[in-house]
Amino acid sequence: MLKRRSWLGLAVALSVLPGVAPLPAQAQNNVVIFAAASLKNALDEIAATWSKDTGKPAPKISYAASSALAKQMEQGAPADMFISADLDWMDYVQGKNLIKNDTRFNLLGNKIVIIAPKDSKSTTLAIKGDELARALAGDRLSMANVDAVPAGKYGKAALEKLGAWNAVKDSIAQAENVRAALLLVARGEAPLGIVYSTDAAAEPNVKIVATFPEDSHPPIIYPAALTKDSSNADAKAFLDFLRSAKARASFEKQGFTVLVKSNSST
Repeated sequence: MLKRRSWLGLAVALSVLPGVAPLPAQAQNNVVIFAAASLKNALDEIAATWSKDTGKPAPKISYAASSALAKQMEQGAPADMFISADLDWMDYVQGKNLIKNDTRFNLLGNKIVIIAPKDSKSTTLAIKGDELARALAGDRLSMANVDAVPAGKYGKAALEKLGAWNAVKDSIAQAENVRAALLLVARGEAPLGIVYSTDAAAEPNVKIVATFPEDSHPPIIYPAALTKDSSNADAKAFLDFLRSAKARASFEKQGFTVLVKSNSST
């Protein structure tokens, strides 16, 4: 069992992020979803649509770094579904026999970008070599944890590929998840940050100043699956709804690339 102080610490950490829900108690009639923090805007809308269409209670969704959610699952946290921001953490829980393997599929794609506060003088930023370090001018680059959180891992890989990592590695302000990294820039506490393009689109107080080439990092893929212990009959229905035309519209509105064909659900 997960220690009480660990649960409390995570709940407190999540509470500082606007609109990010703390961990829900397991509810008998609600689908419980563990989802990457970057999915919040799209998935909240999809959950509301599904609830309206079906008359079912809206899913209870916990948003955090995929790494944190995977570790919670490993330690017995109750959930019906996991949507990760990378393949590695879904592979991890699959390796721990925590998901129903036959329900797993690749749902979404995304991009990573460099952002600045909306009132920043920066407009277009070069990334290669020491150009990014020069732009920072001794200040901090906000990123999700580069060793565990998918957005941070993608960002580090891209900086390494572009020859920029060594010049900035000692200037990283690491956050617990990508939305926390976004918040540092939105508040003006960091002049630049690396987040998903969908995060930048969801935050009016930042602007994109550079987009990483797709070949500079591993493909950004969000897999989804039901958990092995899920017994909620509505969980499979909601997972199927993620393939629907309505869900596709919500994902695409936020800037995600949908990797699955739409099913007949409306």
